[in-house]
Amino acid sequence: MRKAAKGDCDAFEQLLRRYEGTVWRLCYRMTANEEDAADLTQEAFLRVWQKLPEFRLQAAFSTWLYRLTTNLCLDFMRGRKRRPTVPLEREDEEQTPLPEPKDPAPTPEEAALASEEQLRLRRALAELSPEQRELLALRAVRDLNYAQIAELLGVPEGTVKSRLARAREALRKKLACAGNFCP
Repeated sequence: MRKAAKGDCDAFEQLLRRYEGTVWRLCYRMTANEEDAADLTQEAFLRVWQKLPEFRLQAAFSTWLYRLTTNLCLDFMRGRKRRPTVPLEREDEEQTPLPEPKDPAPTPEEAALASEEQLRLRRALAELSPEQRELLALRAVRDLNYAQIAELLGVPEGTVKSRLARAREALRKKLACAGNFCP
């Protein structure tokens, strides 16, 4: 990281290779669009290259990169002023593996139900605001605690707790309404 900050292209390429997948997945979770995620990933690393000399070693590089990428995605989403969508199926996406079967293999009906539940969850998440999706991803996917999320977002820990509670409640309502008409 220090070498990259001094302009070492090989060192920067190592950082890029190490974090590129993580950044793309974050961008995709926030935009729900592969092309936008790819563009934002490139933009994020361009900004990293430009701002790397300003990076202070007080925080972890991954935290700084995550914050920079999140801000970039939020700015992009605000600029689009439209609700993101999640494609129902993608040809190039590997299917999410089903849980390991118990001794008796799952029936086709059980497999179909599990797949439907995953689709319901993805649709419900796509209806949340980018900020709510980010909070849920930080807690559930990245497994960060409240203090880490507070530091990452630059807000008090209590704010994280209340916003996360609201995001969970919004997700519960979306899941409860999936397939039913709810106002």
